Amino acid sequence: MPDREKESPEQLERLGRVEGAERVERTERLRRVEQAQQAERIGRAEPVGQPETDTERRRRRAQFLRDLTEARELRDRVQPRRAKAARLRHAMRMRTFRW
Repeated sequence: MPDREKESPEQLERLGRVEGAERVERTERLRRVEQAQQAERIGRAEPVGQPETDTERRRRRAQFLRDLTEARELRDRVQPRRAKAARLRHAMRMRTFRW
């Protein structure tokens, strides 16, 4: 960040406060999401000893796969160069695979 070296101490302080506020807001949002998920888990908790049904297992699996896809999309947006390289490697694997 060579541009930050040119900024005055007041500007750097102001930027630090803004970045700190964004970080706090992000962690607060994550905490609220985690609390909501935990409350949801507690609300759906089954009595011990009862096997879970297929529909419940499928529902949990679908939610997990949605979360996983969302996390991958976020990672791809944050690291576009790595995502592009991964796409190219995957395409190369698929081209060399024979079925």
